[in-house]
Amino acid sequence: MKRVKNQVILWTKYMNKEIIRFLFVGGFNTIATYGIYLMLLLFFSYNISYSISYISGIVISFLLNSKYVFKVKFTFSKAIKYPFVYVVQYIINVIVLNLLVKNNIVNEMIAPILVIIISLPVTYILSKYILGKKSA
Repeated sequence: MKRVKNQVILWTKYMNKEIIRFLFVGGFNTIATYGIYLMLLLFFSYNISYSISYISGIVISFLLNSKYVFKVKFTFSKAIKYPFVYVVQYIINVIVLNLLVKNNIVNEMIAPILVIIISLPVTYILSKYILGKKSA
């Protein structure tokens, strides 16, 4: 029984560090892609700037989550599958955003913050699954 308890404690400790790294990488990625967007605005329209920065965010997320969060090797297969995380995240975000705003739960200025918080667990789980991280 003590062995099981120790394994649960170790797993919980490991997961907390991994989740903290995931949140840190996500925060860094958000700031980096926003900076890229602002720089691109000097040369391109906002639509082109947003599209390029969004794609850049997927690449940055893949690289940082692979190396620092889940500590797995880069593979072409994972790189091709990884944008799926963002497709699912986008769909969830749009649905939740509309539910929150249309039902007058929160206004459209606050809703995106809640949407991000709500979609974080799904994004984490999908990232971990696609990158092939095995549980400890």
